Amino acid sequence: MKPNYLITIVGATAIGKTSLSIELAKHFQTEIISSDSRQFYNEMTIGTAVPSEDELQQVKHHFIQNRSIFEDYNVGDFERDAITKLNKLFKKHQIVIMVGGSGLYVNAVLNGLDDFPDVDPEIRKRLKLDLQEKGIDFLQDKLKELDFETYQKIDIDNKQRLIRALEICIGTDKPFSSFLQNKESKRNFIPIKIGITADRDIIYDRINQRVEMMIENGLIAEAKKLYPNKILNALQTVGYRELFAYFDNKITLDFAISEIKKNTRRFAKRQNTWFKKDKEIKWFDYEYDINNVVDFINKNMKGISNL
Repeated sequence: MKPNYLITIVGATAIGKTSLSIELAKHFQTEIISSDSRQFYNEMTIGTAVPSEDELQQVKHHFIQNRSIFEDYNVGDFERDAITKLNKLFKKHQIVIMVGGSGLYVNAVLNGLDDFPDVDPEIRKRLKLDLQEKGIDFLQDKLKELDFETYQKIDIDNKQRLIRALEICIGTDKPFSSFLQNKESKRNFIPIKIGITADRDIIYDRINQRVEMMIENGLIAEAKKLYPNKILNALQTVGYRELFAYFDNKITLDFAISEIKKNTRRFAKRQNTWFKKDKEIKWFDYEYDINNVVDFINKNMKGISNL
């Protein structure tokens, strides 16, 4: 039996992952699954940079705006759904493309989720109280002290993930990161990992340009529509959180936009920190030659002919 291959494309936000995934999917005549946790929600379009209508029509995509912000949907749910979808896709294709910048979600599909011990639920209650009384900076500093590795990797502005990491640290007296990658689930595919990269200044410039384009395309109006539901977990993300603060008259619009750019750059830095530790990723410059990428994939596949 010929093996299945999951070509996984990773890298920082705004680096060009969507374009490469579509080029490869068209070349190999296959479909794409998204592992971008921000693009699952159908109420969030501009601020999450979902593929355009033209891009979606070029290649069949899965897990793009397939959920509502009012649904509880976590990485465990995504792992289950993604593996189910891949099992179906591999009946039609020997190659499938996965693309996304959410390292935890990518890892869940490739390796499975790690097992975490149960902790006293009172710890989470105390952390939520600390968040209300002392602010998110207090919790961020606490995580930096208890588990610097996780502090560098996760979106520390995401309150839910911040509290999750801290409750494990406090409840077990061990770093959250110490429980990661302790097991690997069996998969019916061979991963081929491709990363897109660029110099930091180029990444930051692309991020700034993307944010400006989002504003021009109507991000403020989109965020205003979502504002009544600002407490939902799905909306605790860069691009919306800053505009919610503007709507609350806490900051000016110009400052909100500058904060979106700054926090997106910080997010990109954490993405690179996460992915650069994976030695199996083959990195290509953002101005890649598609032929070089295809050649690399072909050299790493066995049992597939006529590609």
